[in-house]
Amino acid sequence: MLLRKTALVLALATAALLASAATATAAPAPAAAAPTTPFAAAAAANPVIVVGGLSGVAVAYEPIAARLRADGYRTFIYQLPGLGLGDIPTSARALAGYVNQVRASTGAAAVDVVAHSEGGLVSRYYLKRLGGTATVGRYVSLGTPQYGTYVANIVAFLGLGSCAGVVACQQMTIGSTFLADLNAGDDTPGAVRYTTIRTLQDELVRPTGNAAVNDGATNVLVQAYCPLRVVGHLGLVLDGTAYTIVRGALVDGPVRPNCLAL
Repeated sequence: MLLRKTALVLALATAALLASAATATAAPAPAAAAPTTPFAAAAAANPVIVVGGLSGVAVAYEPIAARLRADGYRTFIYQLPGLGLGDIPTSARALAGYVNQVRASTGAAAVDVVAHSEGGLVSRYYLKRLGGTATVGRYVSLGTPQYGTYVANIVAFLGLGSCAGVVACQQMTIGSTFLADLNAGDDTPGAVRYTTIRTLQDELVRPTGNAAVNDGATNVLVQAYCPLRVVGHLGLVLDGTAYTIVRGALVDGPVRPNCLAL
């Protein structure tokens, strides 16, 4: 039984990890990149913090960060403490400190957040419960189980305990106390512009509709615009079409995905 539990934890981590041995840097230090596109004006826009997901090491998010930098954004990557295996509110408090570091280092009054998977819940908790609406202009989530996922519930069904002891997994279970609190009342507090992006092929967020939020958010299903586009959970941070949706959200533009984007 111990071996089965250990194997499950490893499987959950592997499913949410783009393999790498690198770790995040302690202080905000975005790589310099010369603006090369019509979005070069983004250099004067809010800095963007890419918030990783469960077991997502910082380097796994370099592909989307590189796209943002190429479009002129001052871009930072935030790796969740303990790789996101622990308590989500605790991770949110750590994120609050990181946001303040980025604001101090850039002189920006506010930041925009692009969050993958669990990172979207960490970011929403920061916005809703920790006063983050005062320091965030735009929130964009990619494959975040906003209302939980059956993938977390299935662990208990298999007789392996409550997510094999992984606290964040327990909190992402449909019907969890954490999600009941997070989703009580307004899903989209403050003047923040909220966008969620989801895909029908998401292996980890089931049902996929649970990656959307209510109360005025722009909820985008990739296949509603690009029916033939195949994008998995991890692919949302790599896919060109998904990125065109992110880019539009960061300039408050209409939803016009490029279905052929690489």
